[in-house]
Amino acid sequence: MTSQAWLLTGPSVILGYLVLSPAILATSVAYSVFLSTPLGRDPGGEYSHVSRTFGGHGLAFVGAWLKAISYLGALAFLAQAFADYLLELVGAGGAGAAVRALVALGGLTFFFCVHALGIRWFGRIQVAMCAVLGLSILVLVVPGLFAIRPENYRPFFTHGLSGFVAALPPLFFAYAGFESLAQAAGEVKDSTRRLPGIFLRGIAATTVIYLLMSAVAFGTLPGERLGRSTAPMAEVGAVYLPWGAAWFVTLGAVMAVATSLNVTMLAPSRVGIMLARDGLAPSWLGAVEPRTGTPILGLALTLAVSALLLLSGQISLALNIAVFALVLLYFLHSLAFLLLPRLNPSLFRQATVSIPLSVQRISAVVSLLSMGALVAVQLTDDVRLLRAFDFGERVARRSLTTLELCLLWSVVGAVLYLLGRRQARSGAAAPALEARKEA
Repeated sequence: MTSQAWLLTGPSVILGYLVLSPAILATSVAYSVFLSTPLGRDPGGEYSHVSRTFGGHGLAFVGAWLKAISYLGALAFLAQAFADYLLELVGAGGAGAAVRALVALGGLTFFFCVHALGIRWFGRIQVAMCAVLGLSILVLVVPGLFAIRPENYRPFFTHGLSGFVAALPPLFFAYAGFESLAQAAGEVKDSTRRLPGIFLRGIAATTVIYLLMSAVAFGTLPGERLGRSTAPMAEVGAVYLPWGAAWFVTLGAVMAVATSLNVTMLAPSRVGIMLARDGLAPSWLGAVEPRTGTPILGLALTLAVSALLLLSGQISLALNIAVFALVLLYFLHSLAFLLLPRLNPSLFRQATVSIPLSVQRISAVVSLLSMGALVAVQLTDDVRLLRAFDFGERVARRSLTTLELCLLWSVVGAVLYLLGRRQARSGAAAPALEARKEA
């Protein structure tokens, strides 16, 4: 994301990470509070939080659907990034599109198998990959701080304030996904105590890492090269590191994408469990394999949809809808959090996290304003595209607006919602009919 954002704003990408951090921290407070209640013992995440706050399923389904489409789009994007870095690692960076697609599909399939085996394997592999990633960051950053050339930071704002603001949504994607922890709540020991604190500590640490990595990247390599590169951190490491160390940094980049792929594969199937449990999705979507304790059918559907997005060649569109949907989801979730004390006081009183009430309310407002601003930025870009190109031209340029993509996904979501509700009514009516017959 660093190289893509550079095209919009130049080295001020570094500042972009810092500007977004308070908004993400404020958004995470809502998750910490909800997860410290009894809701932190099931994998429902935003769906459970919103439905139990507002006392209904309609708005909660919107949140769950936003979650699903954002993660499916992110999976396709991450699979392509995984292929780019893995091919760079083995010296095949010039491979063609067919090879890249095959490697990307292989990455998706591998992590599907990991999840199908069980949550313990997901955790073990994630810890191992994170260990390699952490070491590679140290190898990249520590020597890189001494190889920075200040002239590479000029001009800092390449395209002025408008360019800096336009770079914030794609940079937001680097932070997005922190809330996937909520989907692991039903599979973590003592989750209501452990998970809330991880959000705040993890996001703070991530901000420091992003700042250091981007400062080194733009300080050691001209932005033009970063903007053109499919594996920018590998190129950065090659500037000042010996071959072995540079190769290890590339391995770390592979691990960075792989850890994201692993977590992103987790979330949609867990949302499906809760939707099926509440009668908003077909029952098979929530089926859990007894031997492994994992929703294999839900995982298979996640794999199939993300693979279709990948093979369609619409990766940029998948990324656009992923960012837009997550921003809307965070806005909706923060709104539910702000209204929680009034709409569901009994649930609010069960929260055990030690965050002062004033901080909770300020965080909710900051998150609402920040997410609203990001939505406004993306809608402004949409209006510009709508005015500049007709529908056929937008399709040819693969630049459909997020509004158009949201409309398409909303139609699909509405059909699924109606089918789920119809199935739920049929299931409830069958026992009543049998009872009348027996009477």
